[in-house]
Parts: sequence; C-alpha cells; structure tokens
Amino acid sequence: MEQRFETFTALVTGISRAIRKIKSEEMVEFHLKGPHVSCLYYLYKDGALTARELSELCEEDKANMSRTIEYLEKSGYIAKRTAQRYRAPLSLTEEGMRVGKHIAERVDRVLSAAGEGVSEEARKTLYESLTQIHENLLRVCNAYDEKGN
Repeated sequence: MEQRFETFTALVTGISRAIRKIKSEEMVEFHLKGPHVSCLYYLYKDGALTARELSELCEEDKANMSRTIEYLEKSGYIAKRTAQRYRAPLSLTEEGMRVGKHIAERVDRVLSAAGEGVSEEARKTLYESLTQIHENLLRVCNAYDEKGN
C-alpha cells in the first residue's frame, strides 16, 4: 500500500508540474500564466462563457477567476457582451481568438506527444480510471467539509 501511495502521488505531482511548466513556457511571449491559458482555451473551444462557467471548467475559485478575467480584459483578450459584472457572457476579442487558436494548437501537439506509445484503448481506460479516482477523492474531501475540517 505504501508504494502505491508514493507512486500515485509522485506521478500526479510530476504530471501537474510538467503541465504548469509547459503552460508557462508556451505563454511567455504573450505574458500569460496558467489560469489565463485555461481561460482562453475554454473560450476558444466553447465560445462565450460566464465567469462562473469558466471558474468551473478551469477549476479555479471565484477570486482567482475574477483576477484572471480582469487581467485578460485589460490585456485586450476578452470582452463582456453586456454591462452585467458577474453574469455577463465573456467572449474572445480578435487578439484573444488569435492567442486562443495558438493555445489550442499547442495543446493538441502536447497531447499527441504525451500520448506517444499509448493505445487508444489504454488511454480510454486511463481517463476512466482517473475520472473515478477524482470523483472518489472529491467524495472524501466533501466528507471533511461536512465534518467542519
């Protein structure tokens, strides 16, 4: 059991670090950070989204998402469709579309490189397993929240 814990946590941590490094390196030229990248990626792929929808997709809390949106607005990457502050659909500007396309292309290339040597069947099984582990861990976390920890 101990080796299983060490292997699991080391692999998950290593994957997370690699993703952060790739996001950071790929976005230096645009002065963007990880949360910015995720936000632009989802807006490019899904079209207009609210701050709440982006927060859920990017798995960022409301405060971090607000800062990300503010930065992306000031930098000219996104715009609100209405004057409403929090429920307004956000969409990419022309510059946001250009950068979003770049991000989506890089994501596709990195995913291809990361999946080299992994069959489609193995990939499907991996994602199913990771989804189940994620759901199980969320259930454990929710139990802590219910206890007040």
